[in-house]
Amino acid sequence: MEYGEVIGALFARHRSVQTAGFTSDAYKPGIAQMEEYAASLGHPERRFRSIHVAGTNGKGSVCTMLAAALSSSGLRTGLYTSPHLVDFRERIKIVNNNMIPQAEVVEFLERFDREGLSFFEVTTGMAFWWFARQEVDAAVIETGLGGRLDSTNIITPEISIITSIGLDHCALLGGTRAEIAAEKAGIFKPGVPALVWGRDPQTQPVFERIAAEKGSPLHYAEDFQVPEGLASDLAGPCQDINLRTVWAALSILGISGGEEGIRSAARITGFRGRWEVLLDKPLTICDIAHNPPALEQNFRRLEAMVSPAGAPPRPLVIVYGVMADKDVAGIAGLMPQDAEYFLVAPKGERAMPVKDLALKLKNLNFTESGPVAAGVEAALKRARDLAERGLDPIVYIGGSTFVVSEAISYLESV
Repeated sequence: MEYGEVIGALFARHRSVQTAGFTSDAYKPGIAQMEEYAASLGHPERRFRSIHVAGTNGKGSVCTMLAAALSSSGLRTGLYTSPHLVDFRERIKIVNNNMIPQAEVVEFLERFDREGLSFFEVTTGMAFWWFARQEVDAAVIETGLGGRLDSTNIITPEISIITSIGLDHCALLGGTRAEIAAEKAGIFKPGVPALVWGRDPQTQPVFERIAAEKGSPLHYAEDFQVPEGLASDLAGPCQDINLRTVWAALSILGISGGEEGIRSAARITGFRGRWEVLLDKPLTICDIAHNPPALEQNFRRLEAMVSPAGAPPRPLVIVYGVMADKDVAGIAGLMPQDAEYFLVAPKGERAMPVKDLALKLKNLNFTESGPVAAGVEAALKRARDLAERGLDPIVYIGGSTFVVSEAISYLESV
């Protein structure tokens, strides 16, 4: 079979959480089945060193910077993240050697795909198999959801990292930050160093208890100082926290020589969708932030950009769509009131219909645009009209990974 046919069959046979939600066939909590699957593959995850990263926000950025740093320090490094934006193969990479080849995807799925597995179990098995085949020295592995019951939790890493903790996927992970922290801390392993960001009063007791139970030396990233002048090319709010977490991990592991990788992490890994500038004129930014803590940071940054000190305000045009399970009520109060909104419905069974989203955002100035491409096209037309009047508009596209994915695909096709 050709690559396109095999990928089509993968998505048809195994529904993913991103598109179908937490149905019994898309989400299979627990690692017993993944352990059996890995055994059938010859336990490839045991043939390379790994770093395990969980968290509500920031884990993709931390994984990217870590993988780039390991690569620049001389290690052949794999990187497994999710979801993808445009190409399925974005999930499985070797730093500086790009994505898993199409032929290898076809080979794996023809040899090892089987009924009864979840989409994420298959892709995780593929990542481990390919990294072992490529004889990587190390791989940075991002959890899919939570930690304790995540398919990636069959690895025994060199260090377990938890980024920020916020309220997301509460129906599965718990309704408080403490409960969510406990699920994330399920990736702690006996004798393996654990790294968390800071001493938050809600999560610190949880992390300390579980680390003590597991015999995991616990470290706080806030205790480490990044060398002066070191910065990453990853844009967006909170990257200073992410960078400090990465530096802490490298320090704990005793790895040096990663600075150049950190500086050029986005470039050498192809990391996208995090405060990414898609167009310069009009300035068009996309970001996959989709929960209140991350969106609050983004909206604050936008408001600072549209109201610069000593200059006239800039018009703000927002293309926005969400999944049906998102906390729109919690997000609505964070959204800029003076923006023009083009509401869209991303593809997938989980998408919130535009009319439902409009009802929840009834106090904002919005247009019901429907499909993402239509919303992006209308927003850019509006921005160009504003530019012709001598104004300097900003377009922001976000609310969902799927909105960003469709926007990127649309803009790259026109």
